[in-house]
Amino acid sequence: MSRRAVITGMGMITPIGASVETFYDSIKANRLGFSFLGDRVSPDLAVKIAATVNEFEPERYIEDKKEIKRLDRFTQFAVYSALQALEDCGTRFEDIDPFRAGVICGVGIGGLDLTLQEQTKYLEKGPNRISVFYIPMMIGNMAAGTIAMKTGFKGANFCTTTACASSTHAIGEAFRKIKDGYLDVCLAGGAESCVSEFDFGGFNNMKALSRSEDLERCSIPFDKERNGFVLGEGSAVLVIEEYEHAKARGAKIYAEIAGYGATADAYHMTSPSPTGEAAAAGMRMAYEEAGLAAEDIDYINAHGTSTGLNDKYETTAIKLALGEKKAYNTAINSTKSMTGHLLGAAGAVEAVMTALSCRDDFVHRTVGYKVPDPECDLDYVTEGNRHMTVDAALSNSLGFGGHNATICMKKFVD
Repeated sequence: MSRRAVITGMGMITPIGASVETFYDSIKANRLGFSFLGDRVSPDLAVKIAATVNEFEPERYIEDKKEIKRLDRFTQFAVYSALQALEDCGTRFEDIDPFRAGVICGVGIGGLDLTLQEQTKYLEKGPNRISVFYIPMMIGNMAAGTIAMKTGFKGANFCTTTACASSTHAIGEAFRKIKDGYLDVCLAGGAESCVSEFDFGGFNNMKALSRSEDLERCSIPFDKERNGFVLGEGSAVLVIEEYEHAKARGAKIYAEIAGYGATADAYHMTSPSPTGEAAAAGMRMAYEEAGLAAEDIDYINAHGTSTGLNDKYETTAIKLALGEKKAYNTAINSTKSMTGHLLGAAGAVEAVMTALSCRDDFVHRTVGYKVPDPECDLDYVTEGNRHMTVDAALSNSLGFGGHNATICMKKFVD
């Protein structure tokens, strides 16, 4: 049995907006979500800029103040996004068997900052002073688990943890659950909040983060002067629904998810494979499952981290996946040029953007780009926002460990 899966609701909290509407307004205005860390970190730390969420009101969707304190920030983000997405889609799906309604939420790291706090408490006061809530607050699966508690969804419920590919895998797995008949609706996406000095130190010491002190030139994917990503936080969750059910209730539909590819580089802990072979295979899997050919792809929302190797090797992979001639004639951008890198939540935020692009025939500019790189020589939409036909699009995520995930979306046609 093969069924259609459509996006009928979306919710998010990001450095450039606390809803899909405010996020999209920021995207269209090319607004940057970067700010200086200032005295939040030691002056010895070389990293000066982050992409943090500064306007967050968890009580909008979590009324109990005690509960808010017992949920790690990444889980608060996830619940906020999920309930916002249900609000957006216009139903709580009470007509559906709860065992056919699922939640799949990608989290790359989870409660690392909480772990640091409790470790400090342990060292200073001993093991008996560790919070009774520490373990259930810290574990990454608690985002999906808490969303289920809030919605009553009792179907497939799990956490995908594949570094920066986590939420794209979550969306792809949700698509498959619906396509293959296991679920009728699924809340799928990702959440992350790791923006302490400890987190910056770890990523900085492996030379992954930008050390720029220029807010307009810190996250510059595909630019020759790129020197690392800007660490961010946030969440996005999509309501993925079986088409006939959505049609019967007269739902608004953003886009159709039509294909999914998942592969492994089997190469290195942090570097993508120089051949691009596995990432390219994932892209081909996604558009072929959608019944498309390379020629049909209008747009790619790239992983585009602003790191030297990622952007170079993703460019190579796109050429392999589409063929060089088609690759040079495909619009490619990076949402991270405005949001920074939201780790396990990045793919979900970019899936929201890809759905909006399909719906509105709109591709945003890769902001901040100035200096061409001969090794990144495709069309990265650097001249400004572009209004163009987007009938089919890919969204790529590439995670540490060699995890590759791509989803293929189509403009919705009844």
